[in-house]
Order: sequence, then structure tokens, then C-alpha cells
Amino acid sequence: MPAQGKHRRTKSVSLSRGIAAVTTGGAVLALPVLGATTASAAPAHSVAAEKAVAPVSVTAQVNSVTKAAPAKHSVVAGETLSKIAREYSVSGGWKKLYEGNRKAIGENPNLIHPGIELTIGAKAAAPSDAKAGKAAKAAAPSAGRAATAERADRSERTAAAPVAQAAPVAAAPAAYSNDLDGWIKESLAIMAERGIPGSYEGIHRNIIRESSGNPNAINNWDSNAVKGTPSKGLLQVIDPTFQAYHVPGTSTDSYDPVANITAACNYAADRYGSIDNVFGAY
Repeated sequence: MPAQGKHRRTKSVSLSRGIAAVTTGGAVLALPVLGATTASAAPAHSVAAEKAVAPVSVTAQVNSVTKAAPAKHSVVAGETLSKIAREYSVSGGWKKLYEGNRKAIGENPNLIHPGIELTIGAKAAAPSDAKAGKAAKAAAPSAGRAATAERADRSERTAAAPVAQAAPVAAAPAAYSNDLDGWIKESLAIMAERGIPGSYEGIHRNIIRESSGNPNAINNWDSNAVKGTPSKGLLQVIDPTFQAYHVPGTSTDSYDPVANITAACNYAADRYGSIDNVFGAY
């Protein structure tokens, strides 16, 4: 009996182990539940992450579309890439504008033709070869030279202003030979300024008849000489006539060749219309 009782306790213990086994089985059975919970939790986390990321992606796409909406500009005469870049506040300046419109402009960024349509904000096209890079590098000094030339032009205009306002330099007087030919030509120039008529031929003809071309000739035997006013000089003019018809700006000496000729021609113009009309004593 004791042995059976002990055996029964042992069964009881076995039952407890069975319960434990059930418990353990329950634990084992719970594992799939936990596993299912974990499996279902993973997709839930993924969906939440997608929901969190999705708005950001959409927003980025919207912003990308907004930023990528480029403006169009049609080039007009006199414009440069630098000027257009400043007008549209292009980030990166004229280089960025050129890189985005290389196909439309060509290899020389300094040469843009009126009518070319530029895209402001266009992405830069990858250069097809090394030539494009060289053109871009060459453009920078050219743009600098253009700015320097513009400043130099302003400086030249500023420096030129006083010169333009300065009084004109008086022309050097014409040189005349100190002979009969030179005296007649100088007299004709003075007569032209004063509006006194006469020609080279008319003056020369009368000089040869009156004095044979001697500026110091004097007549001491005619009626004028008898009156104390002898005829003098190339065209034999008496002192009262010389003084009355003396041309301002010439010598007051009646023997002076130019003064004598201009006074005689002035008198002949008043009396006969012109020295050309005199063919004898006058």
C-alpha cells in the first residue's frame, strides 16, 4: 500500500508534469501566435514607413516640378549673356546660362544672335568634347575684356570732353613769297575778306603799266607831284587817296606793296567798279 500510495503520488506528479507539458505545449502553441503577431507587425511597420515617406516623395516631386519650370527669353540686338544673366538673377551667372543653352548658342558664348530663344534655368548639357570647355574658359577673359573696354570707352569719352570744348587752334597764316606774285596773291586774300573785287590779271596788268613792278617807284614830274602829292608804289597812289582808301590790317606805309595794292583796288572799286575795269591813268 505504501508503495501504491507512493506510486499514486508519482502519478500525481506525472499529472503535474502533464500539466507542465500542457503548459509547455501551450507555450509551444503560443509561439505561432507570437510568430503571427510578429509577422503581422512587420507589414504594419512597413506600411507606416511608406506612409511617412510617401508625402515627402510627392512634395519633392512637386518642388522639383516647380523649380524646373524654366523661363524663355528671346535675344534682342545688343544683349550679352552677362546682361541676360543679371536680368534674371541666374545663379552661376553667364556661365550657367551658357551651359544650359550651349546647343542654341554654339561654341562661342560671346556671339549670340538676335532671335535665339534661351531657356532660363535649363540644366547644363554635358559637353560633347574638350572644345566646349575651352570655349567656356575663353569666354571669361572675353567678358572681362568687354567690361574693361566699356570702362575704357567711358574714360575716353570723359577725357575727350575737354578737348571738344577747347577753343579751335587758329590756322597758321598762309606763306606768300616776297615778290610781285606773292604781293598780288596776299592782296587778293585780304580783298576777298573785305569784299573788294579784283583779279590777279587785272592787278598785274595795271602794276606793270604804272610802276613796272617796282614797289619804291615815285612820280616827281606830273601834276600831282607839282601839287606836292606825288604818285607812289606799285599802283602809283597819291597820299590823300591812300589814306582815304587804306584797308585796315595792312601797313600805313604807302610804299608797302600789299598796302598799296589793296588801297588802289579799293579806290578803283569805288570809282570804276573794279581794278579789272582800269586800262589807263585813273
